[in-house]
Amino acid sequence: MHSEIAQFLRYLDVERDASDLTIKSYREDLMDLADFLTDEGTKKVTPRDVDSALLRGYVSALHDAGYARTSISRKLASLRSFYRYAQRQQMADTNPAKPLRNPRGQRKLPHFLSAEEIQQLLASPDSNLAMGLRDIAILEVIYSAGLRVSELVGMNDRDLDFEEGVVRVRGKGRKERFGAIGDFAAKALNRYFTVRKRADHGDTKELPTFTNKFGERLTTRSVARMLEKYIKECGLDTRTTPHTLRHSFATHLLDRGADIRSVQELLGHKSLVTTQIYTHVSTANLKQAYAKAHPRALKKPSNATKISTARSE
Repeated sequence: MHSEIAQFLRYLDVERDASDLTIKSYREDLMDLADFLTDEGTKKVTPRDVDSALLRGYVSALHDAGYARTSISRKLASLRSFYRYAQRQQMADTNPAKPLRNPRGQRKLPHFLSAEEIQQLLASPDSNLAMGLRDIAILEVIYSAGLRVSELVGMNDRDLDFEEGVVRVRGKGRKERFGAIGDFAAKALNRYFTVRKRADHGDTKELPTFTNKFGERLTTRSVARMLEKYIKECGLDTRTTPHTLRHSFATHLLDRGADIRSVQELLGHKSLVTTQIYTHVSTANLKQAYAKAHPRALKKPSNATKISTARSE
């Protein structure tokens, strides 16, 4: 199947303009199946010869190998996409991955920081240093707009509209949306711009908003390392990552009465189901507050409340 897989990956690159990360994920998923076929010693080496029964054996092997349900679901999604392409190119008569159901996953409540913890984190960088002003701006923007770290480092100056208080965001699948830039984030950005260093590459359209000490575009790993440093200084939960600020953004909005569809738009979620996980967090917080304050409430909070409390400590 190697030649057919290579052809599919070229299609993703040339015709679909898929990102390097997307192509890498597809390559890994499809090569895993090819390796499985080799290990099984099967003579079925073309897409047309692979049937649903063989794929069920592959999925069973993934379970036995300890793969997470989410990883198995992603691999099945990759196989479905590959076979849709294979059918169009007459490499296969059917899509053997289509009948296979994704493993039913148990969704975990996302880890988030309280408003007080966010305030503590935002106060950690040294505002007397240029890098401190940059780090404050980074934290403020992620939390203000609910950005993924990849979206943050991909920001360019032309994406910012201070007058309207928005930033144009290029999200997953290269889809664009607008994120909100609040007053605190706008002020932090303007303070950072007064000390920012930026290398001159001659391309004024793609001037990166956030740069390192050499003036080059910041990387996602650099942002993660920066946050790790401040998390340790603050003594906050070590599970905290840049994505935790995005979780906190959504949770705090819903806690304070924002409607879920608006939060969905701000996060750039394709499906409302993805956003609904944050309603579970908010409900758990309400139950916890009720249990503490109401004189006729149960003495012990529910399991959902316990989980939410443990994750926020």
